[in-house]
Amino acid sequence: MYIEKIQSPANLKQLDLKALKVVADETRKAVLNRVSKHGGHVGPNLGFVEATVALHYVFNTPTDKLVFDVSHQSYPHKVLTGRVSGFLGDMEAMDAVSGYSSPTECPEYDNFEVGHTSTSVSLATGLQKARDIRGTKENIVVVIGDGSLSGGEAFEGMDEASELGTGIIIIVNDNEMSIAENHGGIYKNLRALRESKGTCEHNWFKAWGFEYKYLEEGNDVEKLIEVFRSVKDTDKPTIVHIHTEKGHGFAPAVENKEAWHYSMPFNVENGSSLEGPEHESYDQLLSDWMLQEMKKDKTLIAVTSGTPTAAGFTAEKRKQAGKQHVDVGIAEEQAAAMVSGMAKGGLRPVWTVVSTFLQRAYDQIAQDLCINSNPAVINVTGGGVLWMNDITHICLFDIPMLCSIPNLIYLAPTTCEEYFAMLRWAILQDKKPIAIRIPTNGVNHTTEAVDAAYGYEPKYKMVHRGSKVAIIAAGSFYQKGENVVRLLADKGIDATLINPRYLNAVDADTLDSLMTDHQLVVTLEDGCKDGGFGERIASYYGPTEMKVLVGGVKKDLYDRFDLQQLLSDNRLLDEQIVEDVMRSL
Repeated sequence: MYIEKIQSPANLKQLDLKALKVVADETRKAVLNRVSKHGGHVGPNLGFVEATVALHYVFNTPTDKLVFDVSHQSYPHKVLTGRVSGFLGDMEAMDAVSGYSSPTECPEYDNFEVGHTSTSVSLATGLQKARDIRGTKENIVVVIGDGSLSGGEAFEGMDEASELGTGIIIIVNDNEMSIAENHGGIYKNLRALRESKGTCEHNWFKAWGFEYKYLEEGNDVEKLIEVFRSVKDTDKPTIVHIHTEKGHGFAPAVENKEAWHYSMPFNVENGSSLEGPEHESYDQLLSDWMLQEMKKDKTLIAVTSGTPTAAGFTAEKRKQAGKQHVDVGIAEEQAAAMVSGMAKGGLRPVWTVVSTFLQRAYDQIAQDLCINSNPAVINVTGGGVLWMNDITHICLFDIPMLCSIPNLIYLAPTTCEEYFAMLRWAILQDKKPIAIRIPTNGVNHTTEAVDAAYGYEPKYKMVHRGSKVAIIAAGSFYQKGENVVRLLADKGIDATLINPRYLNAVDADTLDSLMTDHQLVVTLEDGCKDGGFGERIASYYGPTEMKVLVGGVKKDLYDRFDLQQLLSDNRLLDEQIVEDVMRSL
């Protein structure tokens, strides 16, 4: 096996073309070995194997700088830069290798922590400027997929690269896909360029001042080497547009590109899942509910931003929704402003977005949506400790972020029934933008009645009135609050249990009512406690004698954390919370 002996790209340069093709085959098998056992991004990595071999063969990394976008195609790069054990080793070895570009893991070859999209060109222009000022000669090489071109920062980066006017090589990996299909006007030109083999009259890249080369055979090592050699050491901003096949070399991933963008562990022989039976999920429930409501209300519009299945809108459901589903591509800023305009125009938009990706649209939510008080709905999915855990994808900051924006109500349902009641109310009301944090701790049902209407001023729900200790447990941590109350009962404490429902503001009446017979309030929230929901309550009680224990996760950048360890480190295990209550009393 070649790849077991390759410790750096320098080893590649000693091989002939025939051996390089074997390296590509071995690299693809190594990637499949990892993702089938460990899970990960399948299609993007398989499609970029040959290009990675060619890049490291032609360019002199790490002297030449290679910058990946999103990192969904960085696995082959890792195989060839001394991390093959993360693909052929045991599970511990695989766990040691991130699924994303990471200089903390490999500072020599990974230039940036990258997991969010459309950032590569902008990052690379900084390296470009630094090289130009220092007077050195290294190549700056960017790898960006066609899907990432829909993000606004990609436009800004290319604008600056063209303005700088010096050597930068941008590899556009065009596999005709984002996570799902591409959306946006630029893709009409990409299609025209593919169909004309790069010769059509209108060329978006040339119009921006780039030198341009096209390669149809983007999975051919020999031709990739040829085109990369032709641009190496260029002194001009240059685009190399290569047409690749997402999932190349693995039939299931080629046949169903969207489903195989990312996968949990699977049987590599036939692609069958190794996971257990599917459980009830909010994405499926949401899309089914939306499709049903759309039939009755043509103004109800489902909006997604590059991740339609986060809202349950699979290809078949997107087809059913027709014009009542809009995917803006990887462009959360556009989504935030667009739903504001939709609401202003008399539609009822519901934008579903993953917590970590919502961060890109802070200003648009504040400026374009909330200042204008347009009644759009934002579904925030994945928020908290129970979803993704890579450093670039942690979902701990949506509560402090959204709750800092005036005129936005942020609701935290605790059960399926409460979620859909809040969603229906948010869609039908016409006064304010409403965000709803979809629970991440599974679909919990209740037989208790839930409110159908929610006002614009916060009103907490007193689920059980006790004394001495009050547990205020929000959203996905509500069931944890229930557990804590039960454990306290075993110790003779009849604790109050409150479902706050509103994350953005305090219910002064409820908090004041606790002053008469409580001495301790415990807040529990599934996210960063710094600037969060609990600190707001602690601040309210500041001038009083009420003690407050704020339960949440300490502000930090966590990478591939172990859930139980993270909860333990932050005193969020049920037993730890009870211990802290008893100690405080």
